[in-house]
Order: sequence, then C-alpha cells, then structure tokens
Amino acid sequence: MPELVRITDVSPRDGLQNESGVVPAAEKVRLIEMLAHAGVDEIEATSFVSPKWVPQLGDAGEVLEALRAQGKFGPEEQAPALSVLVPNEKGFERAKQFHSPAFPLKIAVFTAASETFNKKNTNASIAESIERFRAFVPEAIELGMDVRLYVSTVIACPYEGRITPEQVRRVCDQLIELVGREHFEDDVAELDLGDTIGAATADDMRDLLAMFDDEERESIVIHLHDTFGRAADCVNASLDLGIRSFDGSVAGLGGCPFAGTKEKPAPGNISTELLVRTIRSAGFETNVNVDALADAATFAREMVGRARAAGV
Repeated sequence: MPELVRITDVSPRDGLQNESGVVPAAEKVRLIEMLAHAGVDEIEATSFVSPKWVPQLGDAGEVLEALRAQGKFGPEEQAPALSVLVPNEKGFERAKQFHSPAFPLKIAVFTAASETFNKKNTNASIAESIERFRAFVPEAIELGMDVRLYVSTVIACPYEGRITPEQVRRVCDQLIELVGREHFEDDVAELDLGDTIGAATADDMRDLLAMFDDEERESIVIHLHDTFGRAADCVNASLDLGIRSFDGSVAGLGGCPFAGTKEKPAPGNISTELLVRTIRSAGFETNVNVDALADAATFAREMVGRARAAGV
C-alpha cells in the first residue's frame, strides 16, 4: 500500500495575504469548507497579524467564529486541522480565545534564515523573533495546541542572496531548543522550511535536508514557491529524503508581500493540485480527492477575481 503524504493547504492565509482586493469573510469560510471537503490534512485558516500590516486578514476572528459555529472541526470529526499564524504574544492571546477541546487550533510562528528578511518582515532580528516566541509557545503547548515553526528564506533571500544550509540549521536548532526536542518526537511541533522566493533546485533541497538526520526529517514540512517551475523537482527530491509533509496553495494563490514589490509581486506557492499530482506520480498517496480539489481551485480563482475587480 502506498505511503501517505500529509498536505496542508495555506491558501486562506498565505494565498490571500498579498491580494489587494479584500475577499469577504464568508467567501474565505466557503473556501475553507471546500478544502476540507477535498480532504486536505490541514488548512492554514488565517492570521492574527495587525490589520495595519495585512488588511486582508483583519477578519480573522470573524472567519474562526463562523468555522467554530459550524461544529465541523472538532476532534471527533473527520475534518482537517486548522492552523493560524500568530506573529507575537498579542496574536496568540487572540487565537487562544477560540481554542478549545471542541475546536482545537494549531498555531504557527514565523522567523527566517536571513537577518535582513526577518527585520523587514517582523521588525526584529532572528534572535529577537525567537525570544518573542518564548513568551507564549510553551503556554500554547500546555493548552494542547500543536505548533508549527516557520523558517523562511531557507534557500535564498531577496536581499541577501543565497542562504547556506548551515545558516538554516542554526536557526532550526534555536527553535528546537525553545520548544524541546521531545515535542517534535511526539508530533506536537514541526519545522516548516520555506523556499520563499522559489529559488530552489532539487540539489539545493538535498543539500538543505542533509543537515537533518532521518528522525528529524519526520518533523519537517516543506513549503515551496514555483517561481522557475522547479517546485515539483524539489518535491521529488524531498520525498526521496524522507519528507512526508508539504504545503500547497490551491490554484497556486499567494506570494509573500515582503518578498516582492507592488509592481512585481513575489510569485505564488506551489499549487496544491500540482503538489498532489507530483506526490502520486512518485508512488505515494494523499487523502485528497482531486475532483473536489479542482472545484476548490475554480472557486478560489473566481473569488480572487471578484476581489480584484472590486478593488480596482
């Protein structure tokens, strides 16, 4: 029987955060419902970032309240995990208000392997951003919340150029120390390594993942952008080295708002459709229904089209 690979769809948060036209909360909820129906294992639903910085996600509370009211995302349901990005303690306090045994939330925190990128994105050094996490990540774990630890620019940075695997490993070691290695072993925590500007080749992925042993790779998620059409090759290289968890964005939505310019936005994430096809072509399996996923992709494109037209 083919080995199962875990899929997280990040389109409701990472896919939409850079859209200039604001998508209504009800349509975001509908997209999440369709992704759940498609069988993805996790959905990054929103972020409690300041609306001043990312207006698109200013309705985070409204989206989560609507999902909670449905009663379809509890631990007893056949539903995907829901995660929310929390940039700081204030964001965590807001997320904590929604988390309960009946509506479990996973939190995601964000740092980078590039000092310059991290300062531009979070107004903090790498060390300062990790110190911020120390104020609330242990509490999140005590409350039963799983934790995703994003490390962006793991291959290259738009400001610093190439990033060495050693740089990435140093940042990951600090995050492992913060959370505790035991929480990676019991699947409470995971490292999510992001090729933010889509610069990676298959060889780059091999070099990066060589910094981690087989057991550590079991707790690593790979987040790819398809800037140069090499993301599928990077998926295959990662699968060969034992990675069994990936991020995708339905319809290829998204791009980091801090990695590009208004005139030339950063390209989008690898589409969840391409991700699933690549995984299956490599002899693995996913929980995703491709027909339902195609429906979600169609809705996502139409939803974004409406928002862009309204924002003109």
